Amino acid sequence: MPSINNHGVQIHYALEGDGPPLVLQHGFCDSVASWYEFGYVDALKPDYRLILVDARGHGASDKPHDPEAYDPHYNAADIVAVLDALAIPRAHFFGHSMGGRIGFALAKAAPARFSSLVIGSAHPYQGSPRLHPVGDPWIATLRQGPQAIVTLFGGRVSSALRARLETNDIEALMALLTKRQELPSLEAVVPTMTMPCLLMAGEKDWNYPGVKQCVTQMPHGTFVSLPDLTHAETFFRGDLVLPHVTKFLATVTHSRV
Repeated sequence: MPSINNHGVQIHYALEGDGPPLVLQHGFCDSVASWYEFGYVDALKPDYRLILVDARGHGASDKPHDPEAYDPHYNAADIVAVLDALAIPRAHFFGHSMGGRIGFALAKAAPARFSSLVIGSAHPYQGSPRLHPVGDPWIATLRQGPQAIVTLFGGRVSSALRARLETNDIEALMALLTKRQELPSLEAVVPTMTMPCLLMAGEKDWNYPGVKQCVTQMPHGTFVSLPDLTHAETFFRGDLVLPHVTKFLATVTHSRV
């Protein structure tokens, strides 16, 4: 897997397919491997050049234990550094959960680099337990050890995913969550997101109200409600999610990339 060094942090990524570039950014505790497992790579690589990024603290990328290393502007800078290394001036972006939050950070830090954003199960708000329950309870779960991470996914997971989850660096994940609790809201960026945006959320996802709310503030936002799906299922069920993603991307003028 190729990598780049962004100010001392090694960021690993994978490349698949050919066509307009599309960045794929996974969620918390996960890695690029899940994009393969749940069918996204096979579905998208015939039409897009996929750039799958292991976020800092995850997968094969470096895992700092300093909370300050997990400010969203660093996540955004990591992705821009990968695009620069590949000489890609503009790309589409698809992020789930934490990856979706990184999408909002990219819209703030580097909007000119992205022709469209697909954001699953994430919104920009901070500070409301109703809209943002992640925090101390999750840190308490992590303190129980890697085997407890699977409980954060709220249901059955595949044996392959369970094995990946149990290889996580707990100290790095706790540092990330510690920093996340301190972060300001990114909601001010939403009205400035003039690129086409698709936001999706499962109706049983704790993020559902926030996702639905922020789309109303977007100049070119589209909201897709996924009946009966939880937060994790909104990613696991690639068979239900991908038709919306592929339809949306097909409507985006490729000349903008």
